Amino acid sequence: MAWHPHLWHPTTQVATSPEPLQVRSANGCLLQLNDGRELIDAISSWWVTLHGHGEPTIAAAIARQAQVLEQVIFANFSHEPAEQLATRLSALTGLQRLFFSDNGSTAVEVALKIAWQWWRNQGSDRHQLIAFEGAYHGDTFGAMALGDRSLLTQPYGKLLFDVARVAWPHSHWHNDSVEPREQQALKQLELALETPTAAVILEPLIQGASGMRVVRPAFLRAVADRVQAAGALLIADEVFTGFGRTGALFACQKAGIQPDLMALSKGLTGGFLPMGATMASERLYQGFISEKPSDTFFHGHSFTANPLGCAAALASLDLLQQNPERFEGFEQRHIPLLEQLSLLSQVKRPRCLGTMAAFELNAGENSYLNPIGKQIQRQCLEQGVYIRPLGNVVYILPPLCITNSELEKCYSVIELAIKQVIPG
Repeated sequence: MAWHPHLWHPTTQVATSPEPLQVRSANGCLLQLNDGRELIDAISSWWVTLHGHGEPTIAAAIARQAQVLEQVIFANFSHEPAEQLATRLSALTGLQRLFFSDNGSTAVEVALKIAWQWWRNQGSDRHQLIAFEGAYHGDTFGAMALGDRSLLTQPYGKLLFDVARVAWPHSHWHNDSVEPREQQALKQLELALETPTAAVILEPLIQGASGMRVVRPAFLRAVADRVQAAGALLIADEVFTGFGRTGALFACQKAGIQPDLMALSKGLTGGFLPMGATMASERLYQGFISEKPSDTFFHGHSFTANPLGCAAALASLDLLQQNPERFEGFEQRHIPLLEQLSLLSQVKRPRCLGTMAAFELNAGENSYLNPIGKQIQRQCLEQGVYIRPLGNVVYILPPLCITNSELEKCYSVIELAIKQVIPG
């Protein structure tokens, strides 16, 4: 398979990357390639394929909706699928208003713009934004500015606005040093909040793209308490963590915090269709209701509240709420397998939360550019498992439908790959 003459693949350096694999079809957690091979999709295709590929009830819901209403402008119209989804997500998140967009990055952009304009509508001069070191919130400009400065944002540095940053005291199994780092981070936050702050944004419990960096729920509760005391807004970026990924329907619930704004995407439609949603409190919504045109939230997307996406999201929610044990009990499936893998001398800092299990390879620096991850990926592909390490961070984040034998294969293949690439 050669590189296609008209395609441009994401986050891919063509000069140094192998040619893409041609996928013919997919079912459950399996990808069928044109050459006849099958691969276990151990990362849910960039964390979106929540229930599995081709999940029949979601596919049927989309087909039914397509025969009734496939798309309509949402500025002047409404429709039942959008209203049903807004009602259900409001009840589940504790946030009363839903603003639709089209992906995770734009869901974050919407949250940022709502927070910023809400203060302007109130006549406030709060201008500071606070984010955490290592954060990733998307690839559009506002989202990039909120994210940590890195290789991904380097070309655009002069175009990004300033953000105050606080340490992210991530932890792992058998870590005895996390409490002092949490206290230091909280002191940094308190100092930053002395400047009038519009909003603080965080990825609840897990920073995904920076290496599956997990913090403890108690730390997030302490953060939320301080943000509330300072009168700032709290934005939860649940694009990755939402819809069962951390073992609860939303990571904020597991952490015991209530944000003012929440960004959702990825698993929202079960991975079938692109869709973003930003949940907001009623207090924020009311701050845009005015006779003054300038108080309007002038933001929109052509496919806002797409009926097909709403139908998929409703069907996905049905599956989650009818079978909560599938995500609530997933961590217990990971733990014994990760414990066994962590006995290898090449493995360090194992951590597990909900459907996510991760560790670092004891080989070279902790860096997204560490080539060891691509070497492990190639070895796993040869044995029928698709993973996409973040440099030297290897993680498994499979669809909920994965069987025990398929999950065990993922771990055994990764173990073999590690032994082949990094001699013990």
